[in-house]
Amino acid sequence: MQVLVANAGSSSLKLSVIGEGAETVAAVELGDPSGSEAIDGVLAVVGSHPDIGAVGHRIVHGGPHFSSPVLVDERVRGQLDAAAAIAPLHDPPALRILDALRERTSVPQVVCFDTGFHASMPPAASTYAIPALWREQYGVRRYGFHGLSCAWSLRRASALLGRPSHELQLMVAHLGSGASVTAIRDGRSVDTSMGFTPLEGLVMATRSGTVDPGALLWLHLSRGVGVAEIGEDLEHASGTLGIAGTADMRELLGRAGGGEAAATLARDVYVHRARAVIAGIATSLDRLDAIVFTGGVGENSGEIRGAICRGLGILGVAEPDHELAAPTDGIVSGPDDRVAVLVVRAREDLEIDRSVRTLIQ
Repeated sequence: MQVLVANAGSSSLKLSVIGEGAETVAAVELGDPSGSEAIDGVLAVVGSHPDIGAVGHRIVHGGPHFSSPVLVDERVRGQLDAAAAIAPLHDPPALRILDALRERTSVPQVVCFDTGFHASMPPAASTYAIPALWREQYGVRRYGFHGLSCAWSLRRASALLGRPSHELQLMVAHLGSGASVTAIRDGRSVDTSMGFTPLEGLVMATRSGTVDPGALLWLHLSRGVGVAEIGEDLEHASGTLGIAGTADMRELLGRAGGGEAAATLARDVYVHRARAVIAGIATSLDRLDAIVFTGGVGENSGEIRGAICRGLGILGVAEPDHELAAPTDGIVSGPDDRVAVLVVRAREDLEIDRSVRTLIQ
């Protein structure tokens, strides 16, 4: 059996056809997932691969109902809409693809959640210090994201380090357009930087990361900035884009290397925030065995990896050679370093494929 994995983001749709033995049979990246062209593209892939026996969908936010992969039926589909309201940029495009495939094919559909891996967080890590009404009736809590990437990173770290995953204590830094840090103790998420939505935590490409909520209230009440405008700016006009005018880390580092002040500031803010969050969340661990860098920036920028590690000496982390990049998954720290530094290629599609096969079979 082949599994089609649909990974719909806010601006693109990635499709992978995975065969037996985790073999990638086909990989396609389409444009806007909300358009009819994306749906036509998905249906074309299904039509050209008759051995597809199931489809796995990456759903960013599972809301309060879902913490593990589930086969979609009418009840499940209805509950997914509630979570989509919490993640309006990420979930709706994925649900459009899901609905199109349910309507036009008879292939089983399985949804896998980025929030699911973090369902194991203890209440001390998942609870906001807010009124009981907000927590209990409105369900405001820290969910965490990038869970599928974290699960894959844990699996690969176990293989690279030659140790069972349930014995490892790791920090996973998923640094891409979205960015987060997760503490994993004995194979389970115990803390993470993203919260109720994927806005909290690290500085990202266009997202702000954590901002004092008092500043947002002040902007609205004292300067008349509308709620919709605040939301739009936090999601699409902040991060490195907001500081230096670019969401591309390669461009940012090139400009910073040339001495441009705005790019240098954006780079330094990005690195400072990552160091601070890693160091803070690491207190959820008993020890630190390794830091795993994944995501587009984490995988490809030795400069960023080195800059982050350089500020983590207090945790026993030694700076890896910033020019050293692993062409495939690998260890980029020295053999005698107390804390290993790993690079793992993000393969949420393989994690989804594994979950789909487990559920279907």
